[in-house]
Amino acid sequence: MACLTDLVNLNLSDTTEKIIAEYIWIGGSGMDLRSKARTLSGPVTDPSKLPKWNYDGSSTGQAPGEDSEVILYPQAIFKDPFRKGNNILVMCDCYTPAGEPIPTNKRHSAAKIFSNPEVAAEEPWYGIEQEYTLLQKDTNWPLGWPVGGFPGPQGPYYCGIGADKSFGRDIVDSHYKACLYAGINISGINGEVMPGQWEFQVGPSVGISAGDQVWVARYILERITEIAGVVVTFDPKPIPGDWNGAGAHTNYSTNSPSRLGRSGGRHGCLRRPH
Repeated sequence: MACLTDLVNLNLSDTTEKIIAEYIWIGGSGMDLRSKARTLSGPVTDPSKLPKWNYDGSSTGQAPGEDSEVILYPQAIFKDPFRKGNNILVMCDCYTPAGEPIPTNKRHSAAKIFSNPEVAAEEPWYGIEQEYTLLQKDTNWPLGWPVGGFPGPQGPYYCGIGADKSFGRDIVDSHYKACLYAGINISGINGEVMPGQWEFQVGPSVGISAGDQVWVARYILERITEIAGVVVTFDPKPIPGDWNGAGAHTNYSTNSPSRLGRSGGRHGCLRRPH
């Protein structure tokens, strides 16, 4: 008798050429991720070959109720680590039915900048260090912390190991491998200063692909924590007081050596091989 796990893990390629495409977009807050799935007749590797789709923008804070249709334009394809096979994740941006980018569509403007010949000639590399905090679902208190209480002071947790220092490693490692499977250029992970807080790094990635990869990495992390029954937050200061905050430090590098730099970080910038 089939169990739910058997059905979730069905290999569609055994019986059909059809695939499932999960369309992903950024919601009205600028941080919430949304997605919906559709069936396609066969494998697709080029986002320009994917059909546009639509959704109710009044339900995501992106359109008024009397004119709620928003159109999804596929922009980047990744392998789906949840459904596997030929199934895909599709990063999209959002437009009105008339083809105008909606106000929350920041990718459209970024794409114009990165396609400028002078910018493209610089071949901008980005390395993004995304910090986040894992929270207990029912209490919204960090994973591994006593409910309503506090752990020992910060110090042993950064890059720490051991059941009393590292909380949620199974989630973190699952995310690491799922991102590699998806084709995201994830370059590492580590435990952060506050217990229950972690970081993953994406890059070096060129131009707008860095943004697509970070957003899909965040999506995959949200899906994995959903499965684990844990909440992930990217809040810059999830716990008030003398506890480490969380950010997304950005390393960058261009072909012009004088433009090397880093935003908001603590270490060196990306270095190109000579």
